[in-house]
Amino acid sequence: MFTNFIHLIVVLLIYSTYQPSEEIRPGFYETVFLFLILVVIFWCLTRIQFRRLEKRILEHNPYGLQHKFDALLSRQMIMAILLFAVDIYGLNLPSLFIDFSFFLKIPTLQALLFLGIFIFYLSIVWGCAHESYQLLYGSNLSRHSYVLSNISFGIPVLLPWFFLSGISDIINALPFEWPKQFLSTVEGEIIFFLVFLCIVAVIAPALIQKFWKCKPLENGFERSRIESLCKKAGIEYNNILYWPIFGGRMITAGVMGLVKKFRYILVTGALLQFLEPEEIDAVIAHEIGHIKKNHLFLYMLFFLGYFLLSYATFDLIVFFLIYTIPIYRLTDIFGLNQSALLSAVFSLVIIFIFVIYFRYIFGYFMRNFERQADIYIYTIFENAKSLISTLKKIASTSGQSPDKPNWHHFSIQERIAYLEKCEADKKWITRQDRKIRKSIIVYLMVFFLIGGIGYNLNSGDTGRKLNAHFFEKALMREIEKTPNNAEIYRILGDLRYGSKNFQGAIEAYEKSIDTESENPEVLNNLAWIYATCGVEKLRDPEKALVLAKNAAALKKAPHIYDTLAESYYVNARFEEAVSAEIQAIDMVPKDLSYYDSQLKKFMEAANKSEGEPKD
Repeated sequence: MFTNFIHLIVVLLIYSTYQPSEEIRPGFYETVFLFLILVVIFWCLTRIQFRRLEKRILEHNPYGLQHKFDALLSRQMIMAILLFAVDIYGLNLPSLFIDFSFFLKIPTLQALLFLGIFIFYLSIVWGCAHESYQLLYGSNLSRHSYVLSNISFGIPVLLPWFFLSGISDIINALPFEWPKQFLSTVEGEIIFFLVFLCIVAVIAPALIQKFWKCKPLENGFERSRIESLCKKAGIEYNNILYWPIFGGRMITAGVMGLVKKFRYILVTGALLQFLEPEEIDAVIAHEIGHIKKNHLFLYMLFFLGYFLLSYATFDLIVFFLIYTIPIYRLTDIFGLNQSALLSAVFSLVIIFIFVIYFRYIFGYFMRNFERQADIYIYTIFENAKSLISTLKKIASTSGQSPDKPNWHHFSIQERIAYLEKCEADKKWITRQDRKIRKSIIVYLMVFFLIGGIGYNLNSGDTGRKLNAHFFEKALMREIEKTPNNAEIYRILGDLRYGSKNFQGAIEAYEKSIDTESENPEVLNNLAWIYATCGVEKLRDPEKALVLAKNAAALKKAPHIYDTLAESYYVNARFEEAVSAEIQAIDMVPKDLSYYDSQLKKFMEAANKSEGEPKD
């Protein structure tokens, strides 16, 4: 089930990191036709493979084929991810919706549409797998219920993203500037994300239990026994609920919620039906262990760690991939669009970081937290015999091998073996607790180290220098390939200006103008340097005014007329500066603060000039 979470997040990353290219794609009808053909091919191949597995199950012992079923299910889910990537990068499906204004205003709606496409692919896989699932596990769960159970269990992982993205869309749609300005800063983004994450972590369980259609466990023997055990352990909660996952036929339980008001204890019907009272106590003690050991809070910390790791290492890895590998040569060799290839590289980097982090780091802590929750039973009971018998019963009724490996759980056999070691020698209990404490300390040390590195790379001087260095290297390589490309010289000039290499920026802009003399943005940028450069010897007010006039003649834009006003100002032509700035303000739809301050500066200079005696 946790694997489904990862699949959904990987797909979300593929979609969110895609940057549409300007390359010509097939038309609307051709694209839809290719999309449908790929869907049909995917369905046929998936159906054929599960049909073959069904025949093997009927001809052989089903017990030995569960790993084949799991492997085939995983493989087809990965194929669904690849098919989704083809939709995005190959067919460029997002371009079909570029003319829909409500998608532009609320991008979250388009993202939901594409997530729906991927869930449709997964539904094909689960629908084809249903008969094999029934044969292997002796289940009478209908195809419809089986597919819906898989979907409903995975979808809640997207709720935080949905609310975060939706709120951002609303903020950007509102006519207020300060929230947008706040979110446009690194600090604003971090604060907004942290506050939002805390709110969602607290209230999400209430939404999830509604989404899963959980119902309160009725009053009676089972509820009273669970309530007594929670009271004995000092655990408060909102409610005890039936968990209808896979029709309630799995022997399992769960707990979710950081605070009492939004904390729920979940039990399935199969757990209450097939386990003895003492075994139910053992399972609930395991869930209580998660609460008492603060595992739910620590999981939130590890999610924060992932975002910090992405923030800290993304630029560094992307720089290495892009600026040490000649992307432009690859585009020539394979005939690929460069922007599409760069977008694909970005996606691969983010997905790589995500998979490595959750598979190995997060997975390590999940396995050991589960073991720690197992041994918490010794805090409430004298021994773990009831939990051991429960695990054996789960292994015998689930149809899965007790030695089956799992990235987020130790195998059932490993869990039983460790509990038996604790039965023989209680030092194994304290050893596990000590192991987790040490691991968390190491994690936090790395967490703060990476945080410092990440801030320096993304916001500090080191990061800016790295950006400038690697990006300039890439641009110079591209200039070698296309020496008459005015746009690359413009980008190089912008980069050097941002790095305060004003001499280099002037040279790049002049090269761009030599190649294309009527580019208003380049004329404007060079005029601004000549008018405002902090290096006195590089200023040239007369050149600035000539360039600014040429830019204004080619393009009417507020920033260009602001440069023209500044150029008049440095040439002591204050009245004309005021006039040009007023024209700039007339073109600005919102956020006039900068232009108002400029106009005030020019008007003060003009007034002062009028008051001075003439020669």
